[in-house]
Amino acid sequence: MTAPDATSGTAPATAADASAAASWRESLAVYLQPRVLIVLFLGFSSGLPLALSGSTLLVWMRESGVDLGTIGLFALVGTPYTLKFLWAPLVDALHVPLFTRAFGRRRGWLLFSQLLLIISILLLALTDPARSPFFVALGALLVATTSSTQDIVVDAFRVESLPESEQAAGMASYVAAYRIGMLVSTAGALFIVSGFESTGISKPSAWMWGYMVMAALVLIGTITALLATEPAQSAKAEAATQTETAFARVLHAAIGAFSEFLSRKDALAALAFVVLFKFTDAFSGTMTAPFVIDLGFSRNDYAAIVKGVGLAATLIGGFAGGFVARRYSLATSLWIGGLVQAIANLSFSWLALVGTNQWALAFAITAENFTSAIGTVIFVAYLSALCQNPLHTATQYALLTALAAVGRTYLSSGAGFVAKMTGWPLFFMICVVVAVPSLILLAYLQKRGHFETLGPVRV
Repeated sequence: MTAPDATSGTAPATAADASAAASWRESLAVYLQPRVLIVLFLGFSSGLPLALSGSTLLVWMRESGVDLGTIGLFALVGTPYTLKFLWAPLVDALHVPLFTRAFGRRRGWLLFSQLLLIISILLLALTDPARSPFFVALGALLVATTSSTQDIVVDAFRVESLPESEQAAGMASYVAAYRIGMLVSTAGALFIVSGFESTGISKPSAWMWGYMVMAALVLIGTITALLATEPAQSAKAEAATQTETAFARVLHAAIGAFSEFLSRKDALAALAFVVLFKFTDAFSGTMTAPFVIDLGFSRNDYAAIVKGVGLAATLIGGFAGGFVARRYSLATSLWIGGLVQAIANLSFSWLALVGTNQWALAFAITAENFTSAIGTVIFVAYLSALCQNPLHTATQYALLTALAAVGRTYLSSGAGFVAKMTGWPLFFMICVVVAVPSLILLAYLQKRGHFETLGPVRV
């Protein structure tokens, strides 16, 4: 009787090992699917322009002698990321002359927005922060507008082109490539500017050529859009609404998305939570670049540590956030993410006291990026859970991400004045305190049963 027992004991183990190996192969193979790879490169295209009107521009302005108060106000050029939900229904409903007919509903908008984005970055490259901050602000506003329009289209394209079995892999690929795009337009752009300066050209010219290189990199997204195929769901939606006028299509997309969301229980509290959850990150992040420069670090230190080490910490933090979200309920995960991303700001207060020390900078940046990524992954899971109606996913997601940008754009616009009045150590302590309102709202929503109404959330 012992022999059969031994055999029966080893067979399931072998089968389980084979099943596990097959599962791993399938999990990795999904990332090589053509649709997922398309989303990957579109993620790079979406992440590239954000810093060009944000942190990289702030370094350029600080090196040009612009004061901290004005730099803080430049957070307002991110307004299009906040208001993009207003024209998201237009992207859903209207056709772009020539582009839509030649490439389709989504691809036409993709190529059109990328063409405008290239032009906007080139115009920004031709400005001079030292002589005309107004024209810099105008150029940055154009970049932010065309970039946020591209984001609307890419989000819709990703949702419509990927089957359910590839959505998770597509989102993971998109986020990773988005971060790499941001790295290229921050650390990459700063190294490129330094490289141009090393050839002997002036600093203003080096910045101009650096931005022109960034404009050329947008072509990666353009080539991707040309190689992609129009999503089947987009073609079906086009056929279903072809008898409606353009005005009727826009009206139905806008009203349906907003009315469906606002009819939910505690909708206003949920929207306020969306605005405030990442505010602690936005308030400190607005001033991170000027802080590092003021502390005495070089531009290359900023590029290598803040963006190099920071990227690694962000990617690892993303996996950690996914683990937290799978292990715990959505509400508990949001508590964990909200607390750690707030407390991490204290590492910058410590750095301000330590002074110019590369190891201290690396520690502070690692702590901030790691915890911020945990909070971001969990927050994206929450936003996705709020978009439950497939008829309005693109417009609702645009609304929610636009509201999330309010903290980065408006509420954080006074961060420069706060830093100027308090000094760097106290400023980053204040960044911890600004997280409290979001945690109060989280407790309120949890008590009201808000998260139970969302059902199970897959990350």
